[in-house]
Amino acid sequence: MIERLQVSYLRNLSQVNMQAAACNVIIGANGSGKTSLLEAIFLLSRGKSFRHSQPKRYVQHHQPAATAHAKLSDGSTLAIQKQADATTVLRLNQSTVYNQSILTEQLPTLLIDPSTMDMLEQGSASRRQLLDWLVFHMKQGFHPQWVAYQRLLKQRNSLLKQTKHLSQSQQAELKSWDKGLANHAALIHHYRASIFEAWQPYFAQSIAQLLPTYAQQLSLSYSPGYDVSLPFDEQLQERLPQDLQLGYTRIGSHRADVHVHWRSDSADIDTKLPALKEQAANILSRGEKKLLITALRLSQLPLLLNSLETADTLQPTNQTHATPVVLLDDITAELDERALEILLATLSRLPCQVFITSLTDDIVPLINKYWSAPNMFHMKQGVLSAY
Repeated sequence: MIERLQVSYLRNLSQVNMQAAACNVIIGANGSGKTSLLEAIFLLSRGKSFRHSQPKRYVQHHQPAATAHAKLSDGSTLAIQKQADATTVLRLNQSTVYNQSILTEQLPTLLIDPSTMDMLEQGSASRRQLLDWLVFHMKQGFHPQWVAYQRLLKQRNSLLKQTKHLSQSQQAELKSWDKGLANHAALIHHYRASIFEAWQPYFAQSIAQLLPTYAQQLSLSYSPGYDVSLPFDEQLQERLPQDLQLGYTRIGSHRADVHVHWRSDSADIDTKLPALKEQAANILSRGEKKLLITALRLSQLPLLLNSLETADTLQPTNQTHATPVVLLDDITAELDERALEILLATLSRLPCQVFITSLTDDIVPLINKYWSAPNMFHMKQGVLSAY
């Protein structure tokens, strides 16, 4: 859990020093810097912003770099410095580290904000990342396989972009890469499929709370991105002519997806029509989609926390597991009162830390209902003060 957070020169946050509790509420007008504070925590955890991919967009004007620093409850410290040219410095306990995953392991963050409310209609990347966040934190072997796969994929795509006709040596090199991709893809799929199976009952529980009308009609499916019943390297070779024309690899673990399906209650007995199965995004209203996406994200926390408890029971260690940090940005604008109450009640029962932003103090009575000692802050023009 974050005990103290310091942010420098990120957007309009010149210098922020925040003493954090289990529940933290930041109230302020639009443009005051509330979301930027959550952005700093996300940046520290993921190495990137959820608002813009280019650091020059969030490093304060005329400043060389933006910095986020956190002291955790176990005494460890994390820091990230992002320069406008994307140069990054990472530190763990005052020592420089070179992989963002090291900080990510220490500070798992889950974001629920307006920008994520369209993931059902967007491309597969955001839905795939939803699953991979779980797999990363629950399966230790996943990340090295994913990194190795991405490295080979980058090499393969680079070659595909260079030429439409491969020499014999290039063909041999490509076959070697395809073998490596197949090996990594098999393990990536194994990890993903295992976690996806464990995730489903938690998702069903969240849907029963947030969308009880559709509790029996909504279901998840996982697509690996290729046909796992056939050798992946052979599939890549079969599709090579088309990949050369397009200049990129069209199938593989990088194209995996998670779908939410809506199925009608039952087959029509009179007409003998089968039950209909459709993408949930094509059936639900915008408000219902928001609840569905909230259920997707909310269902991940108890799964992650229960897996850590199980791991400790099976193999006790002296290691302290990282506390998940949940970032809720302006959720009063996205969720109705009933959904908001379910969300906050669920979070208050879980051993996680929460940072919540709100335009007004209307949310305060609800916060006090579920947390005994929340920290309340006011943000104005990038300056944070006690509320």
